[in-house]
Amino acid sequence: MRRRPGIGGLQTAAAARDQYRLLGENVAKIRTDLMKEQLATFRSQLEDFARKHKNDIRKNPAFRSQFHEMCAKVGVDPLASNKGFWAELLGIGDFYYEIGVQIVEICLAMRAQNGGLINLQELCSLLRQKRKGLREAVSEDDCLRAISKLKVLGSGFEVISVGKKKLVRSVPTELNKDHNEIIELAQAQGFVTVDELERRLSWTSGRAIDALETLLEEGFAMIDDGHRDGRRRYWFPCVSSISSLGGNDA
Repeated sequence: MRRRPGIGGLQTAAAARDQYRLLGENVAKIRTDLMKEQLATFRSQLEDFARKHKNDIRKNPAFRSQFHEMCAKVGVDPLASNKGFWAELLGIGDFYYEIGVQIVEICLAMRAQNGGLINLQELCSLLRQKRKGLREAVSEDDCLRAISKLKVLGSGFEVISVGKKKLVRSVPTELNKDHNEIIELAQAQGFVTVDELERRLSWTSGRAIDALETLLEEGFAMIDDGHRDGRRRYWFPCVSSISSLGGNDA
């Protein structure tokens, strides 16, 4: 018959477990301290890099984007505050605040045409026109970062992906799956028809009309009845040029 361990054996086993636990905690602490030390070193090097290349960071959009990636890897957010080291050195917070204000102005000016949904590329193009003559060039990455800061205002600003395009929504309206599918389909020609939705998406006419009516009410779509075939076209300014509306009589 196998003997059970005595009190001495149990105490020895418990002491061994405690030693292993303490050893594990010490190893974890050493690793944590080492990581903190490495991060502090990286941040210090990042500050030196920023001082050396501050003009490139301000003026070169591609360089600025790479700089943001470097910051993210060491847990630094130069846009977190308009005060402190990064704001004083680079003025980045002020730069993105200025872009954010201009994006709001553009979206408000365009809302009567697109209902508050605009192609990101078109928005960036309009922003560059607005800033023409200023020394800092603006990239799509800059627009995305500025918009991400606008979200904290609770103003409805958000970047959404529909198909291959990124759209900026400046109104709090939520788009459901049907709405997204319609807008994605409209990217091919700039418009859709009810029978196209029935054919391509296998929807009933009721489902198609209901989704389109919602998009019309929100101002995302425009009706075009001026075609010989008699088919009503629903145009989406967020994925097409306004000037092309009615220009195709196919």
